[in-house]
Amino acid sequence: MPKAKVSQSSNQFSGQSSSASRTPVKINTGGTPKWYKGLMFFFILAGLLYLVLNYLAGPSIPLMRDLQAWNYGIGFGLFIIGLLMTMGWR
Repeated sequence: MPKAKVSQSSNQFSGQSSSASRTPVKINTGGTPKWYKGLMFFFILAGLLYLVLNYLAGPSIPLMRDLQAWNYGIGFGLFIIGLLMTMGWR
């Protein structure tokens, strides 16, 4: 089977020259700081502990009794903030 001839004179990338200088891009390879991981786990655990505390002792704590169903929003909100932070963790 015959092979196609490749012409070196034609430049496929007409907008770029072969001697163009390129600046390297810095990539964050250090990972996330330690405080980020601590804050992430704090939000997850705070949300879970708030929900457990609401379930076990919610009616006997005056502020939690006044908030009623908003306690679930607060607990799940803290938990979801922690889970969303996991997407930025490296």
